[in-house]
Amino acid sequence: MARPKTPILSKPVIRRAALELLDRDGLERLSMRRLAEELDVRAASLYGHYRTKEELLGDIADEVTADIDVSGFEGGDWRAGLATWARSYRAALIEHPNLLPVIASGPGRREEALRRADVVHGGLVGAGWPPRYATMIGASTKYLVVGAATRSFARGFDDDARVYRDRYPNLSQAHLLAEVATEIDEDSFELALTAFLDGLTPVFESVRSTRG
Repeated sequence: MARPKTPILSKPVIRRAALELLDRDGLERLSMRRLAEELDVRAASLYGHYRTKEELLGDIADEVTADIDVSGFEGGDWRAGLATWARSYRAALIEHPNLLPVIASGPGRREEALRRADVVHGGLVGAGWPPRYATMIGASTKYLVVGAATRSFARGFDDDARVYRDRYPNLSQAHLLAEVATEIDEDSFELALTAFLDGLTPVFESVRSTRG
């Protein structure tokens, strides 16, 4: 049986190629034309599956974030729910950092993102938070996670000790940070998350007593 002259396209095939292009070259380099070249097809062939690049990016974002875990809210423990959500959210962003602007921009009309937002908001309200606080807590968690996933703090320093030795004595060990960057970034995120949750606890008690 003769092979087809052009590759057989499907939405999963297109998404996989687009994500590989994103991971390799960045979001700004992704276009339908370049994606068509990667797949060795005409750009017009892609539009039969995805009408716009934005529609394609939305589906990729849903696929990449499918494992973000909001199941922790089911037991009524808002702290556990937030912690599980935040950790899995950050893990998804770190795995594909070039897609971060798309994921972080908001749920828009993306089905998976809206489903998670609904579970998070409902879980917080169900645990006793007023709706306005639930909205602010969801937003604050997003700020924390996106900030932690945007760029490595530890890798932002030069590895040449001479840069710091004379002019910046308090940064005398900064050149060593890159060697333990993953550990520093993980522990820093956990510190911030714990401080965030601990700070919310007295607010929660205050809100509950006021409502009671």
